[in-house]
Amino acid sequence: MDAGGLRKRRADTDFVSIGEPLSEARAAVILVHGRGASPEDILSIADVLESGGLAFLAPRALGGAWYPYSFLEPLEKNAEGIHRGLDAIEELLEMCSSAGLQSERVFLGGFSQGACLSLEFAATHARRYAGVFGLSGGLIGPEGTPRAYTGSLKGTPVFLGCSDVDPYIPKDRVVETAQVMEKLGGAVTMRLYPGAPHSVNDDEISFLNKLIRP
Repeated sequence: MDAGGLRKRRADTDFVSIGEPLSEARAAVILVHGRGASPEDILSIADVLESGGLAFLAPRALGGAWYPYSFLEPLEKNAEGIHRGLDAIEELLEMCSSAGLQSERVFLGGFSQGACLSLEFAATHARRYAGVFGLSGGLIGPEGTPRAYTGSLKGTPVFLGCSDVDPYIPKDRVVETAQVMEKLGGAVTMRLYPGAPHSVNDDEISFLNKLIRP
């Protein structure tokens, strides 16, 4: 994704970590929060996961939002924030790598805006991850955005969970995201929940627990 052609910058990321130290963890989980939320909010997911041996890292968005407008708006309207968010994820991945945790030992995911950023990062930085998950999110950009991504996810498990009537995430965008991730070589599971609210549900947590188990 070009996202307006802005030059890539370092994020100098503010983040919160819980769980095992990176140097001692069996794997890391990068969790990206949604609009109006915080790292502390998204890290509450760790409380309901079977998280033994894991390090959790959550970056903080400036002002509580990664980008100002809907993820369906033209890319140039959100370009600066999108780049800042992608840089933040990359910086945390590099931190994991420096501690000996390469991408195949890193789970990447988020909720809402954070899900959109996580999925966009996985598509634009396709490689083998321990797992990728988007909870109420999809790839960024308006309808018809070219999806000329390169690279391969090399069988990475990818989970997409969303309400079929989510007020912010159209069902068709979730379906499109699943198709793109499959083309990139991801092992995709998509679940659309009839009439569900814009939130994380028990079935999603159950799936994530299966995903992160050693």
